[in-house]
Amino acid sequence: MRKLEQQHLEAFFEFLSIPSISTLSRYKGEVAKAAEWLMKRMKHVGLENIQRFETPLHPIIYADFLHAPGQPTVLIYGHYDVQPAEDVHFWTTPPFSPTLRDGRIYARGSSDMKGNLFSCLLALESLIQIKQLNVNIKCIFEGEEEISSPSLTAFVQEHKELLACDVSLNCDGSMAGEHQPVIGLSARGSLMLELTVQAANQDLHSGSWGGQVPNPLHVLSKLIASFHDNSGRIAVPGFYDEVYELNEPEKAEVRVTPFDEKKELEQLGLNSFFGETGYSARERIATRPTLEVNGLWGGYTGEDAMTVIPSKAYAKISCRLVQHQDPHKITQLVKDHIAKHLPAYVTFDVKELEAPAYPYVMSAQHPINQLLANVLKRSYGTEPSFEREGGTVPVLALLQQELGVDSVSLGFSLPDEQIHAPNEFMRVSSLGRASEVYAAFIRTLGSTSLFKTSRDS
Repeated sequence: MRKLEQQHLEAFFEFLSIPSISTLSRYKGEVAKAAEWLMKRMKHVGLENIQRFETPLHPIIYADFLHAPGQPTVLIYGHYDVQPAEDVHFWTTPPFSPTLRDGRIYARGSSDMKGNLFSCLLALESLIQIKQLNVNIKCIFEGEEEISSPSLTAFVQEHKELLACDVSLNCDGSMAGEHQPVIGLSARGSLMLELTVQAANQDLHSGSWGGQVPNPLHVLSKLIASFHDNSGRIAVPGFYDEVYELNEPEKAEVRVTPFDEKKELEQLGLNSFFGETGYSARERIATRPTLEVNGLWGGYTGEDAMTVIPSKAYAKISCRLVQHQDPHKITQLVKDHIAKHLPAYVTFDVKELEAPAYPYVMSAQHPINQLLANVLKRSYGTEPSFEREGGTVPVLALLQQELGVDSVSLGFSLPDEQIHAPNEFMRVSSLGRASEVYAAFIRTLGSTSLFKTSRDS
């Protein structure tokens, strides 16, 4: 496995030290700073035609290296934005002061996904330097993935010729373990809403008005209870109408995916899993849709007591969607359910917080996945498993819809690396292996006849 040089670690630490948090508007300048750092790094790597495209929110960075006529063109996707790290008191070291401890680099964004992005750039740098880059490369790196990529659709639609390719390499992925490679086959779609329920036009004293005026917290709680039945099934009418039911071979693929239910429960501090009946925990994560309440608040939540009836109550709601579900249609179904179940004595507003994302799926038998499986087997010494993912990567369905290309997912984050949580880290060994495997996969793509027909046509 390739050992990272000190200069590479120092460069990676520079990248991690930039708080490129796309979720919070006050970090807009830091996201732009990360984009600038990335452009300089891409120039150092040897990539060409480096461009920065402004969007209503955060920049999209493009670069290419097109010196392999007649060979496949690979579009590499990654994102340089990260999740917030507001809970700094839970971090052992500050989230944007990268720290190396016991072979692990602790920092927000180290595993999701600056580590994968940086490793891929290391692979390209190596191939360019030794003149073994035998495919055409295009890179698109965005700063909005953590907010569901709202600017990406318009960008792809406007730049189809610039982004034209034979296949996409998605670096936003993970492995099942240090010694167990995984190839991602799917990603769920998503949508997110914020609901405001209002009763009176001001907060009221509960002694004077309790039992006389509607309490929006009570109303909202009853509504939330209506989202699921007692078996864990989503009770929104029409929600499951277009859900794809796996056939037996596909169910078998899910069953062989590494998943130690007892170990997972212990790590989470739970006695049992709960969800839609008739499906295992792994099946629910990988192949079933969800409706979750991500935040719920209103009234007084400070120290000691304050006897108040709040005028407003709020909830953040998200859905993960599976094959064939349309996020726009599901959004409307959820809105209709809310309108039907809220009483006339309150008013409400539903705001869409992020651009909805479509689900994505490709077959394990796809030739590009079989090619990747051989590369991973050579690196790890064991057969990779094929896995349906529970998360969302909006670009996958977007590139399939707009460019007509499939995206192979290859990332090296590991399940225990605290993604989106305090003390996020990535192993130094993963960075080294990632750069090696990315280089091997790209070289293998260049030596295959997989895209010969499309190039010669």
